[in-house]
Amino acid sequence: MLVTHAAWVLVVAFTFSLAYESWRATKKAGTSRHDSLESLRSGLAFYAVAAAVIAVLFVGPAWAAWVGLLFCAACLVYGIFVFNPVVMLERQPGIIDCVEDLVYVGLLFVAATLLLYDVLGWTLQRV
Repeated sequence: MLVTHAAWVLVVAFTFSLAYESWRATKKAGTSRHDSLESLRSGLAFYAVAAAVIAVLFVGPAWAAWVGLLFCAACLVYGIFVFNPVVMLERQPGIIDCVEDLVYVGLLFVAATLLLYDVLGWTLQRV
């Protein structure tokens, strides 16, 4: 159950992220080297990998939680140590950029926590 919930959280996170990147590529084109249709196209492989990870989480093999957890951890490390200090600053961020970043990273943390709980054999119970 935790793995399925994590998969849905990642669906929301990556849909939100793709919508944001599409907005940056069209409405903010030229603001930075990261804001163009070419940049968006080159980033589609990342979203394809995310879709594959999400599909594995929905199918639910025994190793799915590990794959999802490692993917979330890699996304968080990249976001914190590369995207925010490099890409975000080059984009001259406004309020929409900051909100998107907080929501996306927050959703990644939620998904990672759910997957970690599953890997550790912990459960969530309604009280």
